[in-house]
Amino acid sequence: MSNYLVAMEAAWLVRDVEDVDDAIGVAVSSAGKRLNEADKEYVDVEVGVTGCPACGEPFDSAFIAADTALVGLLLEIDVFNADSVEHASRIAKSEVGGALRDVPLTVIDVIDEDEDNPEATE
Repeated sequence: MSNYLVAMEAAWLVRDVEDVDDAIGVAVSSAGKRLNEADKEYVDVEVGVTGCPACGEPFDSAFIAADTALVGLLLEIDVFNADSVEHASRIAKSEVGGALRDVPLTVIDVIDEDEDNPEATE
């Protein structure tokens, strides 16, 4: 059994907002509040990044149209004693998805923390 860091992307909708910075602040705050209320304080929440299609430079994942924003959030959670990458992904989606009902989640990366730190398995 290994320990994994699972990174997920969430699509967060923010209504009645005028600028990107406000949208990001509301999205991160709202997600954090819902996770804290479900005793999931250990989930890290931050704004995601998207690569510019023209130049490839990263920018914050937020888009505003008609005073409504779609903000891409990056959620990271440590999963302990999982059997495999797939098992860690299912555990992470279950833990976070239970607190963030009706929020689309996609696992974007899973890192085996025991492979990065060989002394942890000894």
